[in-house]
Amino acid sequence: MFVRQLTYLVTLAREKHFARAAEKCNVTQSTLSAGLKALERELDMRLVIREPRFMGLTPEGERVVEWAAQIIVDYESLKQDVEGLRDGLKGTLRLGVIPAAIPALARLTAAFSAKHPHVSVDVNSMTSVEIQSGLDKFELDAGLTYLDNEPLVNVRKCPLYEEKYVFVTSAHGPFAKLPSITWQDASNENLCLLNESMQNRRVLNNIARSAGLKLAPTVTTNSFLAVCSYVCSGVWSSIVPHTFSYLFSECKDLVSIDLIDPIHSQNIGLVTSDRDPMPPLAHALLQCAKRLDFEDALLAAT
Repeated sequence: MFVRQLTYLVTLAREKHFARAAEKCNVTQSTLSAGLKALERELDMRLVIREPRFMGLTPEGERVVEWAAQIIVDYESLKQDVEGLRDGLKGTLRLGVIPAAIPALARLTAAFSAKHPHVSVDVNSMTSVEIQSGLDKFELDAGLTYLDNEPLVNVRKCPLYEEKYVFVTSAHGPFAKLPSITWQDASNENLCLLNESMQNRRVLNNIARSAGLKLAPTVTTNSFLAVCSYVCSGVWSSIVPHTFSYLFSECKDLVSIDLIDPIHSQNIGLVTSDRDPMPPLAHALLQCAKRLDFEDALLAAT
C-alpha cells in the first residue's frame, strides 16, 4: 500500500491536477486523495497544498517526490528481477536516443529482443540533455548518446562505435565521382544541416572550426527526417553520420562521400544510471551491448 501511495504523489507532482492524476493511476479522485492523506499521516508531514484545488507541493513534498520516484523504480525492478528468474524478463525497455544514433539503434535492440522476447522496446528521439533528465528522473532505462562531447554525468558508459561523417549529395553533382571531399569544399556547398540546438550540429561546428572554417547552411532543422527530405530533392547537400549511408543506399540519385582534412570521429555509446543493483532491463541491455560487435554490424549494414 505504501508504494501505491508514493505512486499517487509522484503522479500528482507530474500532472499537477487531482483528477488527471487519479485517471493516470486508474483510481477515483477520492481514492487518490485518501491515499495521499494516509501518506501524510504515515510520514507525519504535510506534502500537498490544497485550497481545495491542487496548488503545489510543500518543500517536504518536493523532497519526498524525489525519494518516491527512486523507491517506485526500485520496487518495480525488484519484481522484474525476481520474476525474471522464473519466467524471463518482461516489461518495457525505455530508451532515449539522440537523432544521430537512430540509424544504428536497430542493431542493438535486435540483439536485445532476440535474447528477451517478452520485453517490448519504447524508443524516444531526444537531445542529450533530455536523456540526462530522463535518467535522473527514472523515466528512462538507458540512453544512446555521445560519450565525449558534452558528456552526461552520474552514468555508466558502454562505448559502441565511432561516428564518422560523410558528405551526401546528388549523384549528378560535381563531386559525385570523388572518393573523398575536404571539409572546406563541403562547407562551400548549398547545405541543409541540423540547427545548433542539436548536439550533432555542435559537433560539426567544432570540426569545421578546427579547420578554420564556418558552416553556413541555407536550411537548418531539428529533424534528420527533414535533412533527408531536402537532400533527396537534389538541390541541397548535407553532412551526416556515416550510419545514415545505409538509409540513402537505395536512393540511386544520391552518393555518400568520405570527408577529409580533417578526418574526425566521435564516440557513441550506451549510458545507464550509475546505480547498484542495476534495474534488470538496463542491466540486460548493457550485457547485450557488451557482447555485440557493433562496428562490424554497422560495417555490414553500410
